[in-house]
Amino acid sequence: MSVLNSLSARSLAAPESGIVEVKKYAHDRENLLPLWVGEGDLPTPAFISKAAADALNAGETFYTWQRGIPGLREALVRYYQRHFSATLSTDHFYVTGSGMQAIALAVQALTSPGDEMIYLTPTWPNIVAAIGVAGANAVPVGIDFIQGKWEIDIGKLESAITPKTKALFINTPSNPTGWTATKDDLRNILALARKHGLWIVADEIYALYYYGAARAPSFLDVMEEGDRIVFANSFSKNWSMTGWRVGWLVAPPEIGQVIENLIQYSTSGVAQFMQRGAVAALDEGDDFLAQNFARAAQSRDILCEALIATNRVETLKPDGALYAFLKIDGITDTRAAAFDIVDKVGVGLAPGTAFGAGGELFLRACFLRDPAQIADAADRLSDYILRKSA
Repeated sequence: MSVLNSLSARSLAAPESGIVEVKKYAHDRENLLPLWVGEGDLPTPAFISKAAADALNAGETFYTWQRGIPGLREALVRYYQRHFSATLSTDHFYVTGSGMQAIALAVQALTSPGDEMIYLTPTWPNIVAAIGVAGANAVPVGIDFIQGKWEIDIGKLESAITPKTKALFINTPSNPTGWTATKDDLRNILALARKHGLWIVADEIYALYYYGAARAPSFLDVMEEGDRIVFANSFSKNWSMTGWRVGWLVAPPEIGQVIENLIQYSTSGVAQFMQRGAVAALDEGDDFLAQNFARAAQSRDILCEALIATNRVETLKPDGALYAFLKIDGITDTRAAAFDIVDKVGVGLAPGTAFGAGGELFLRACFLRDPAQIADAADRLSDYILRKSA
């Protein structure tokens, strides 16, 4: 028996990320514009790093609260009151080692091996992999691409529900499509969950990157006491903290001990000095967040307008999130195209093949960068597209 064959079927089934594959191929290229992963080009602001460094220098390096330090959970209460007009207690909040861990713990808490969790596709591949690694079955429901925009069909969502379905995974605003649920969409999804006794895992990481209002509609706007919803979130996007690996869950207090136990037996908590930085992000970071959003909005317009002007790209400006999801005339193998675009014009994109059913013909570009860099990327991509179709 080979070493690989001695491993668990679940671990062997975990796929290589199609996004990371391209990133590894060209990570150290000179003059490369890296739009492949979901992060911006600004480092973590100094007021956040200083709060963490001060705590580190003060000796806050011991084991800490599994659910998160009280100060961070109190800051999350204030954040949700300020941005969502939601009145939540600290008992609703659980600090995790990244938004990815928040998602993984939610899946572990809500499913058993053989259960089904429905998700909307195209989607970030880590969601599907997290469901599979937990031993559950990931069931895709496609959102529809109609004249450059994405729309959900609630009938298709309900038709995918079976006696084995335990939860719906809803990411809005969506990575990679930018689709953003309306309040009516959320009400309809919640009505389905209530009707069938399902949980909802709500990935609202991009809620404050919404180009139609101060924030995107949230399940917090439509839910009632007793609704079975777990929210996964992260510090990564709002405050340029992708490398920190700090996230959080919002969940009913009744399941709090279960979540604490899962944290205990995975990471045993997030470093206390990092949590001090997270407190600063929440309490002092609204201005920086607004700066990040303004860069994203300007860069979204630059990139999408330039590529639409080629008359070879089928897309519209996304309603939310940080990505242009591009369908380019003549490109049918987006994995090969992603490598070719790196080689020919030095722009790193994520292939749509990484995002599952419905995404195969698209390429994803993250536009949370200096607008001047995005303008450069738009010029390079436009040149590539026009030469490709000549």
